[in-house]
Amino acid sequence: MGAQILIPISLFLMIFGVFYLIYSTRNRERLALIEKGVDASIFLKGRSNGVPSWKIIILNTAFLLIGIGLGFFIALFISTYTEMNSDVVYPATIITMSGVGLLVGFNRAKDLDKEQ
Repeated sequence: MGAQILIPISLFLMIFGVFYLIYSTRNRERLALIEKGVDASIFLKGRSNGVPSWKIIILNTAFLLIGIGLGFFIALFISTYTEMNSDVVYPATIITMSGVGLLVGFNRAKDLDKEQ
């Protein structure tokens, strides 16, 4: 068989293996806890309390997009007013500012969780 068919098959098998391992391990842990007589409410512990996950996703996405926009803006200034190579400036600035945006989004989500 050629490499054209081996790569998608191996990728599918890897993804299937990861999900199978996650779900089978979770099932075994839950069965072991049930056998010991532990209350089943521990499985739902973190779901009802706190901030809904869609708010955190929207907040982090917003800060990520703001960071990418700032990265483009700063890269434009750097490439316009300096003699630096724009092939290097744009990716470096965009990646750095998107990381800063994700960090700010994480901190805001943590603050949002403390308010609830």
